[in-house]
Formats: sequence, C-alpha cells, structure tokens
Amino acid sequence: MKKVINDPNNIVDEMVAGLTLAYPDYVKRISIAEAGQAVVVRSKPKTGKVALISGGGSGHEPSHAGFVGEGMLDAAVCGAVFTSPSPEPVFEAIKAVKTDKGVLMVIKNYTGDVMNFEMAGEMAEAEGIKVAKVIVNDDVAVMNSTWTVGRRGIAGTVLIHKIAGAAAEAGLDLDGVQKVGEKVIANVRSMGIALTPCTVPAAGKPGFELGADEIEIGLGIHGEPGVTKGKIKSANELVEHILVDYILKDNPINSGEEVVVLVNGLGATPLMEQFIVSHKVNDILTKKGIKIYSTDVGNYMTAIEMAGFSVSVLKLDAELKKFYDAKANTIAWRTFG
Repeated sequence: MKKVINDPNNIVDEMVAGLTLAYPDYVKRISIAEAGQAVVVRSKPKTGKVALISGGGSGHEPSHAGFVGEGMLDAAVCGAVFTSPSPEPVFEAIKAVKTDKGVLMVIKNYTGDVMNFEMAGEMAEAEGIKVAKVIVNDDVAVMNSTWTVGRRGIAGTVLIHKIAGAAAEAGLDLDGVQKVGEKVIANVRSMGIALTPCTVPAAGKPGFELGADEIEIGLGIHGEPGVTKGKIKSANELVEHILVDYILKDNPINSGEEVVVLVNGLGATPLMEQFIVSHKVNDILTKKGIKIYSTDVGNYMTAIEMAGFSVSVLKLDAELKKFYDAKANTIAWRTFG
C-alpha cells in the first residue's frame, strides 16, 4: 500500500485539520466526543433560514465538507473512511447549525447513513429542533447491494446540495426546501464505471480485484459490486453504454427538454479523460435533441484513489434551473450569480 498518510487511525483528524487551516474563511471544525470522526461547519453561520447538513464516510472528498458554505451545506459530518458517522456527531452537527426555520438532512441511501442520521434527527426533535430529511438514490446500476436497501446514493447527491441549498438561501421554509430536494432526487440519475479498485488505509489492500483489461460496470463509491465486470472499451463505448442503456432508459428525457450533466472523477482519473467523457455525453444528448443547460466536470464525489468516472443527468424545470444558477461559494463549488 502506497499512500501519503501517517497513522491510518488519524486520517480523518489530520485531513480535517488541514482542510480547515487551508480554508478558514469557508469552514471550521467543531469539537465532538467521537474519536476518528469530525464535523465541519460554515465559518459564517446562517441565521433565519433552513440549514442543511449532509455527510457520510470519508474518502469521497471533496464530498461532503468541500460543499459547506454559502448556498450549499451548513455542516458536513465526516465518518471514518467508507464508514457512516455515528448518531452523536450528526446530532452535534444539527445542534451547531440549527435555526428557528429547521434543519434538512441530505442522506445518501446507505443503510448505516440512513439509520444513524435518522436516529440523530430523532434526538434533535426530542430537543425541539425541527428536522426533515431527503434520501438520495440516484444510482441506476443496481436496486439493492451489500450496503443498501434500494438504490445507492452517489454523485447526484452534489446537485441536491446545490439546488436545495439555494432554496434554503432563498428563504423557503423547511417543507419547501425538502420538496425541492425531493424534486431533484426524482429527476437525477447516475451511474459509474471503475478501471481500478481502491484501498481503504485501515485494510491495507484493495477492496476488490480487476484484471489488467477488466473494468467494473456500475460499481458503488465504496467499491461495492456493480452490474458486471467487462473488458475495457473506448471512452465512447463506455459512455454510450451507461448513458443510453441505463440512465436514459430509467429516466427518459424528451427532445427539447433541458438537463444538467455532471461528469465525476472517482479520484485517479485525469481531467483529460473526464473531458473526453463529457464530449461523448454532449454528443449523445445533442443528437437526441436534449438541450444541455450546463455541464460540470471534475472530482465531486470520489472513492479514494479509484480510477473511473460516473455520469449524472438532471432533468430541469424552471424552478430547478433557478436554484441551480443561484450563487454558491464553497471550497469545491463556486457560482457567482
């Protein structure tokens, strides 16, 4: 195992320390009792509007702490690598950012995340804090996995952060922000492909194996199995397979409708290759008469050092477009409206 780390047990603490020292104008850490876990909040707290929190296991950077800031999240809870945070730090995050308008939890559909965030929400409600939730299940690859009941939440989660966060900044009440988040979830679909596995530092060895000419189609962001293993193909063939055979079949988009496309690197895929993927996505959608309103390319939700990519497609309406365009200023996403 070759990694630029010190003690695997201190990864989250050292990562968050470095993050907050590098970007003190954006984020700060709050103290919690749980060792090996962390809560990152906005340096300038929000008042009088709904607050948003999200999180999960570490190893997906910049998700989720990179999206804490104006127009997106108010707090991110960082668990151990690929491990859901326990209810206590989630509860501390809720208390740290709560306002009189309430708190929306954005939860990826993994069994541990759902259970622990919901438990924290119940703890908060017992103290009189208004809490609501949305559960993201954008992955079209598999309906159930070793980690989930139902579909997994992957990179499309970032678009919920962006759009629901903008709805909160615009002053919508808790029910309204929740409904916007649910609308995004209903209209976004994602799928990914891995070229190489990744290694959880505490394990010290790759989470799965691929042959020199093999890829994993439809994998999860923790290295969970996908639809099948296959032989490596050209970028164009890979994109056509996941976009046409999975994403658009699951959520048909008509000629003339508008979409946001998010091409997401999984950690070790160069931007050069991500832009090649983006080019083919554009080509396929344009030939179908689908209008691409915006394309985002980069590392948004990674899987440590995994090579591969995912594609997310969000079908827009006027409301979603307005909130997508709204100002955001975070470490990993900046829109100056």
